[in-house]
Amino acid sequence: MLELIDVKKTFNAGTINEKHALNGVSIKLDDGDFVTIIGGNGAGKSTTLNAIAGVWPIDSGSIIINGKNVVGEPEHRRAKYIGRVFQDPMTGTAATMEIQENLALAKRRGSMRTLRWGITRREKEEYHELLKMLELGLEDRMSTKVGLLSGGQRQALTLLMASLKKPDILLLDEHTAALDPKTAEKVLELSDKIISENNLTAMMVTHNMANAIKHGNRLIMMNNGRIIYDVKGEEKKNLTVEDLLQKFSEISGSKITNDRMLLNK
Repeated sequence: MLELIDVKKTFNAGTINEKHALNGVSIKLDDGDFVTIIGGNGAGKSTTLNAIAGVWPIDSGSIIINGKNVVGEPEHRRAKYIGRVFQDPMTGTAATMEIQENLALAKRRGSMRTLRWGITRREKEEYHELLKMLELGLEDRMSTKVGLLSGGQRQALTLLMASLKKPDILLLDEHTAALDPKTAEKVLELSDKIISENNLTAMMVTHNMANAIKHGNRLIMMNNGRIIYDVKGEEKKNLTVEDLLQKFSEISGSKITNDRMLLNK
């Protein structure tokens, strides 16, 4: 479903601020894989997701989604293959529009727009059932402006919108980092449910090592723009946070000093 082949990206090349963000990243995801990605600041986690989404051009390498090399395609064209949820709950939705209007926008992503009634009765019924799945009471507030929702409600809605068209790839970029622990756990449970029920292929960046172990069927550790550890199946299930810390030290030759990772053990 997704393959990255020797992807490289350098920012500010030829200047004193030159940064080799991706140093030959190669990875292949099978259909239905749910991969969690961990690593310190500057490891290349979010940069990898941005490269897949087409936020900026890569220097070299290939990015293949469902058999098609999308290198050279702009971000808005890749949107038909990719769903994305960001760290900031304010990103990904239109605050001044109603819940049902936001869902309608997501439903029409990549489709031709015509002069017709904005939301049909059948669509309202569909959105009502989808929102009910979130168990947040939003199905009875479909005409509420999204800007009035809490951070957790808004992130849950964004997750629903990102998966509405069943994208080839779902990218979750620290999508619970700005939420309180209880709300974050709820959003992670919803993420698991939506990914599983729709058989989506997903990648989730997180600083929380326990969450990286608990969620998904595969875990990747990055450091200095490279993948340094890739584990799945029973081996992943049996991991502990201490195992990850030891693996990082063994492979990278240094200890994790990132405060966010250490505080989120």
